Amino acid sequence: MMRAIILAAGEGTRLRPHTLDRPKCMVELGGKPLLVHQIESLKSAGVEDICIVTGYRADQIEALGYMIRQNPEYDRTNMVASLMCASDLMDGSQDVLVLYADILYEPRIVSDLIHADCTFATSIDKDWLKLWELRAEDPLLDAETLVLDNEGYVTELGKKPSSVDEIQGQYMGLIKFRKDFVGEVVSIRQQMDPEGQYDGKDFPNMYMTSFLQHLIDSGQRLKAVPTNGGWLEVDTTEDLDLYNRLIQEGKLSEFYNIACT
Repeated sequence: MMRAIILAAGEGTRLRPHTLDRPKCMVELGGKPLLVHQIESLKSAGVEDICIVTGYRADQIEALGYMIRQNPEYDRTNMVASLMCASDLMDGSQDVLVLYADILYEPRIVSDLIHADCTFATSIDKDWLKLWELRAEDPLLDAETLVLDNEGYVTELGKKPSSVDEIQGQYMGLIKFRKDFVGEVVSIRQQMDPEGQYDGKDFPNMYMTSFLQHLIDSGQRLKAVPTNGGWLEVDTTEDLDLYNRLIQEGKLSEFYNIACT
């Protein structure tokens, strides 16, 4: 059995004005909200147990009828804090997928991650540069390091890269915790220094990549599950405009097949 926890609490300020009246995940691409694309992909991959962590404009997400957990401090915390708002669901009864709410992914990517035979895994895009070169004049400005060992485990992620050689795949915001490990994830987070700094952020605003790096540094092995395309990150109005233009030109399928969802 597999449970999905979608982190959808943030305001999405870089998608203004689209998010003035709706949460980021309810912004539409191709005539459909991002969150609906996500849920359809999850269900196509056999995942029916879905919880959404809400915050900003939560009412619009609640109207969809899925299980909800709320982050009441969404405007002053980050992804890891949102995940911990659903810690009661990380009880060891099921494997858990954790997913950012501003990404789209083909069902095959979910399936590959589900079937990865390891305790702790994340999807990575080996062909990331092709899309990043369209999204930004300098792809390194919005990219992060991801370094693999010889066995395909992540040893470093989330740092500022100095060259594309330090990015052996793009972290995609999809993580799997096996049920015999997921309780330990909650415990490790509870044991972290609440007064500490994590990649320049305080404890409540810690990036997810900083938390994953902490797990790695604590001795956990993070398996990379590679793909070549098949997903999108929708982070800015420029992203949204780009993807809508690619849809109109019939070229979005070079990166992500919107018809799969």
